[in-house]
Amino acid sequence: MISERARKAHERAQAMRQNGYLDPDTGYFVLSANYLLSQGRCCGKGCRHCPWPAEEQQRAGRAQITNPRSR
Repeated sequence: MISERARKAHERAQAMRQNGYLDPDTGYFVLSANYLLSQGRCCGKGCRHCPWPAEEQQRAGRAQITNPRSR
């Protein structure tokens, strides 16, 4: 579950077209959906803001889809 503070940080990063943001709760750098989409395909690592649909995540080797997206 993503916190409200992290959700807002992601929204700011998206609006500013940044590659990611520092999670205010953990201090980790988290990739933004814009950046992940710019890579051209899903990496299968289970990124928090993965923009790819479940079928693409499965193709990339992700065993469990917890954030399915539809494009």
